[in-house]
Amino acid sequence: MRKSFFHLFLLAIIVLAGCQPKTGAPEYQLVWSDEFDYEGLPDSAKWSFDTAGNAYGWGNNELQYYTSQRPENAFVSNGVLTISALREPMDGREYTSARLITREKGDWLYGRFEISAKLPAGRGLWPAIWMMPTDSEYGGWPASGEIDIMENVGYDPDTIVGTAHTQAYNHSIGTQKSGRLSVPDCHDNFHVYALEWEPHEYRLYVDSIHYYTFENEGTGFAGWPFDKRFYLLLNVAVGGNWGGRMGVDTTAFPQHLEVDYVRVFQKPGAVKP
Repeated sequence: MRKSFFHLFLLAIIVLAGCQPKTGAPEYQLVWSDEFDYEGLPDSAKWSFDTAGNAYGWGNNELQYYTSQRPENAFVSNGVLTISALREPMDGREYTSARLITREKGDWLYGRFEISAKLPAGRGLWPAIWMMPTDSEYGGWPASGEIDIMENVGYDPDTIVGTAHTQAYNHSIGTQKSGRLSVPDCHDNFHVYALEWEPHEYRLYVDSIHYYTFENEGTGFAGWPFDKRFYLLLNVAVGGNWGGRMGVDTTAFPQHLEVDYVRVFQKPGAVKP
């Protein structure tokens, strides 16, 4: 959706004046954003292409090959970032896609994160909007945590899932904690997937609907590793242990994750990581 000049002008005035955009809670101020108001590859000052896990299926037996700097898989046009999953052979895989991260270009401790997105559809697709620890100070996954703001698997198309992963709570030992919300038009319309992260808890939203809270139980990093800086990830996986549980519909491709904007808000005087 192409944004009007007037819309972008208003956003600039809001930021410069230190006022609050309507999408953020009143006490939050915008500190980082990508409005995708340009053409071409994603802004390299804000995003990197993550390809490090291609050799081992990203630990989930995923089927895609994540590419780098390839416009067929990640491109910005008409005010929207599009991440495309394609059925095509590359480096021994049958599918290509892209995985974008803000690591060392956007890393935060606490705040409100808003991502306006329209999801791909099709059995075997696994789009995700999530956060990972920048420094993994408590150790490898899941000890240093993972925050899944939005996941959707193609065989359960109407369901949005948000999950916390910690040493104490994770799917590998059957203790994961998740929230679910039915959003039947998530493949046809843009929705705002949001995280509000504070020292005592974090909350997940779709638009204005609060559907999950994960609390700091005060038991240390095993239950709450979310006191360190994290970065954002946007990706579309194909197959995998969860996404591919019911197989992959090879006729569904190409499929696209479309992102209208990404905005990060923090409270004045927020702790700097």
